[in-house]
Amino acid sequence: MNKIESYICDDAQRLDTFLATQIGQSRSQIAQLIKKECVYVDGKIVSRSGVKLKENQIVKVEFPPAETKPALDIEFNVEILYEDDDVLVINKPSGLTVHPAPSVKEATLVDWLKHKGIRLSTISGEERHGIVHRLDKGTSGSMIIAKNNEAHEFLSTQLQDKSMGRYYLAVVNPPLKDDLTQIECPIARSTHNRLKMACLEHGKYAKTLFKTLASSNDEKNQLLACKLFTGRTHQIRVHLESINRHIIGDHIYAQNPKLENAERILLHAYMIYFIHPTSKEKLSFVALPDRQMMDYLDKKFDMEQINEVIDPSYIVHGFATNS
Repeated sequence: MNKIESYICDDAQRLDTFLATQIGQSRSQIAQLIKKECVYVDGKIVSRSGVKLKENQIVKVEFPPAETKPALDIEFNVEILYEDDDVLVINKPSGLTVHPAPSVKEATLVDWLKHKGIRLSTISGEERHGIVHRLDKGTSGSMIIAKNNEAHEFLSTQLQDKSMGRYYLAVVNPPLKDDLTQIECPIARSTHNRLKMACLEHGKYAKTLFKTLASSNDEKNQLLACKLFTGRTHQIRVHLESINRHIIGDHIYAQNPKLENAERILLHAYMIYFIHPTSKEKLSFVALPDRQMMDYLDKKFDMEQINEVIDPSYIVHGFATNS
């Protein structure tokens, strides 16, 4: 039987604000309860978080039982860059899916987190494992995981106000012409291919800044640093496609059969920065590219130059006057 609690409103205020205070949970968690039709005001189900309560109204909440799904066996390792009681910073391998889905048969990052015992408490019944932001399956690199509800709420807010961010590395073809290239182009689901996103007028605003780092020995390819100002699906890939550039190894957006192939898409979330939920200290971490990406760079580029331009301070300084 579901747990049921009742609360009496002392003064006029929003429903979600009232329940967040009474239950001690975030408004996003309250919204999930309301969405699942678990909240009643004076005996009637409510469907909107912003309903205005009146003095002495009774709010009843039916808390659904927590869903728990067993973790799949894992046969992969995930590099941990940093861990404490609040956060976990990892270097996600290329080829690892973040979230389970009906189409995903293999173990995911969520399964790995389950094995580590990272499960966030939830009042809406759904399993939550602290995923603050996502990376595509093929994209490797830095990710931050929240280990408790308070940290998750704090980090999610940073993601929205841009006090959290990442710098990416990408190998593209053909090279960009300018040292800095800024693209502002709204992104929405492609009307021609449901696997792709595209720059479309009705899409959500998106902005990316690209900085050239090094040209390959034959000058056909180029290593870029990429800074996101928004977080749209496939944003870097879509913005590059809008100017007829593609990331090496990208099998969705790079359709030209003459384009050089690679074992994986050469896109990597290299650096991540954020404010720690408890200490409020600004932290940054570097996730080194995997052997496949480094072998490609070693084969195609001057590694002495590469080692200079992927220095974190060099990359940050390169964007400093344009961010």
